[in-house]
Amino acid sequence: MPVREVWAPHAVSRVQVEVDGVAHELDRCADRDGWWSGEAPGGDYAFRLDDGPPLPDPRSARQPHGPDGPSRPVDHTAFHWSETGRQGRALPGAVLYELHVGTFTTRGTFDAAAERLDHLVELGVDFVELMPVCPFPGRHGWGYDGVSLWAVHEPYGGPEGLKRFVDAAHRKGLGVILDVVHNHLGPSGNHLPAYGPYFTDRHHTPWGSAVNLDAPGSDEVRAYLIGSALAWLRDYRIDGLRLDAVHALADDRAVHFLEELSHEVDTLAVTTNRPLFLIAESDLNTPRTTAPREAGGQGLAAQWSDDFHHALHCALTGESQGYYGDFARAPLAAVARTLTRGFFHDGTWSSFRGRSHGRPFPTGEGHRLLGYLQTHDQVGNRALGDRLSTTLPVGRLACGAALVLTSPFTPMLFMGEEWGAATPWQYFTDHTDPDLAEAVRRGRRREFAEHGWAAEAVPDPQEPATVLRSVLDWTELRRAPHTELLSWYRTLVRLRHERPELADPDLGAVRVEYEEAAGRLVVHRGPYRVAVNLGPAEAALPLGAAGREVVAAFGPAALDGTSVRLGPDAAAVVLTG
Repeated sequence: MPVREVWAPHAVSRVQVEVDGVAHELDRCADRDGWWSGEAPGGDYAFRLDDGPPLPDPRSARQPHGPDGPSRPVDHTAFHWSETGRQGRALPGAVLYELHVGTFTTRGTFDAAAERLDHLVELGVDFVELMPVCPFPGRHGWGYDGVSLWAVHEPYGGPEGLKRFVDAAHRKGLGVILDVVHNHLGPSGNHLPAYGPYFTDRHHTPWGSAVNLDAPGSDEVRAYLIGSALAWLRDYRIDGLRLDAVHALADDRAVHFLEELSHEVDTLAVTTNRPLFLIAESDLNTPRTTAPREAGGQGLAAQWSDDFHHALHCALTGESQGYYGDFARAPLAAVARTLTRGFFHDGTWSSFRGRSHGRPFPTGEGHRLLGYLQTHDQVGNRALGDRLSTTLPVGRLACGAALVLTSPFTPMLFMGEEWGAATPWQYFTDHTDPDLAEAVRRGRRREFAEHGWAAEAVPDPQEPATVLRSVLDWTELRRAPHTELLSWYRTLVRLRHERPELADPDLGAVRVEYEEAAGRLVVHRGPYRVAVNLGPAEAALPLGAAGREVVAAFGPAALDGTSVRLGPDAAAVVLTG
C-alpha cells in the first residue's frame, strides 16, 4: 500500500489518514520531528489531527473538489511528454508575455490557451508567463489568493491540463514561466495553520502574520516552499518561476530564503541539464536580489522594474497621482534615467515613501531588469481596470512599445497589449464565503472612494459581469487600429531578435537625448536610433549622425540629413552611419 506522510507538529496525540471514509492510523516518525507516516490504500484522502475535521494534504498535487476537499494522488510519471530532448533556453535575450489563463480565452482553460499559442509564436515572444495557477475557492480569480501550493486549479484543467499546456508550448518553441506566491496564502481554504507553525507573528505583512521563514519550525516551512517550487520545475517542466512580492518575505536568518531557493533551483538545473531561473517582483530597488550568491547576493536571474514602467507611464499619460509623483515632475528625464541607470531611485529621495530609496544597479546587467508598459498589476489595480488603450491614441501606444522592445531590459508584454485590446482587465473574485465576498467588495470600493472615485463606479469583484468584461476579445485582431498595432509589435520583436544592438543589456552604452517640454526623445542603441515624438505637431528629431534607413516606423517618418521628421505620436527605428 502507498505510504502517506505529513508534517503536523501541532497534532498532540493522533494523526489519521482517511481514505474513502475509512481512517488509518499514522505513527510518529522517530527520526523526523513533527512528521507522521503510515500505509494506507490509494484513492482520495484527507488527514485528521487529534480526531478533528478532515483536512487536505498540504503537499497535495491535486484538489479535484476545491481547496477544502480531499486530496488526490498524482502519478507524475504517467504523463507522456512529446517534447523529448528539449533543453530549454536561458532568460537573457528573451521577450516575455504575461498571461492569465482564466481570461485569455472565453473557456478559460489551459487547453483553450494552448489553442492560441500560434498567435504568440507569430508575435515572436520567447516565454509565456502564466499568472498563478494554485487552487483557490470558486472558479474565477487572479490567483494571488491561492492555497494548496503544490496543486493546480481544477477549473483551469488541473495537473494534466497544465502539463498539456507546457508540452504544447515547448513543441512550438515557447518556454513557460509560472508566477508563484510564497509571501502569503489566500484568506479562504488555507488549512496550513492547523498542521504547524507555517506563519509567525514575529513579522507582519499587508496580509497579516508573515509566512514563517525564520522563527521556530521554519526549517520545515522553507522546505515546504522550496519543495513546491522544485515540483513545478521538475514535474511540470516549467522553465522558470516569477516570485510574487519578495519584499514581503520577512527573513532575518543568515541565509535568506531566496538565496537558499536559488541554490536549490541551480542544483536542479544541473541535474536535469536544463536552464532554470527565478525572477523576482521586488520594490526594494536593490541589486542584491540578482547579484551572485558568492558575492553576497541572492542569485536570482532577474527582477521586475517598476521604475521604468512608472517613468514611461507618466510620459505617455501625464498622470501624477500616488507613486507616479516622483516620475511625473520630468517624465522624459525619468525615462532617460531608467534606460541608462536601471533604477530611477538608486539612493535618491522618494516623495511617495518620504525617504531615500534604492541603490545603484550594475550598468552591464540591464537584462536582469524586466521592462514593461503594462502588467496585470498596473492595469488591474486601477479602479476600473482600464488599459492604456482606453485613453491613449494608438500612435502613443506604439511609442511606448518602441521604447520597451528596444530597451536594454528583458521586455515583457501583458496579454492583449500587442493589439491595443479594448477590453479592461478588472479585479475579480469568486469567494464562496459570503462574508469574505462582502468584505472584499466593500474594501475595494472604500479604497478607491478615498481617492475620489464614486463607490458605485468601482466594479463589484464578485459580479460575474466583471470577469466577463475582462476576457480578451480575439475578434479585435481583424479590425483597425488593432491590426496595425499588432503588426508594429511583431516588427519590433523581430528587430530585437535580428539586430543585437537593440537588445544590448549594457546600460552604460545607452545614450538618451530628449526635449522635455516638446515631448521628444531619441535613444541611441549602437548605430540605431529609436525616436519618439509625443508632441502635438510634426518635429525633426536629431539623430547625431546621418540617417541611412528608416528600419521601421509607426506614423509619418522621413529622414532629413541628420534628423528624422516624425508626425505627432509617431515612432521610428533608424539606422545611422
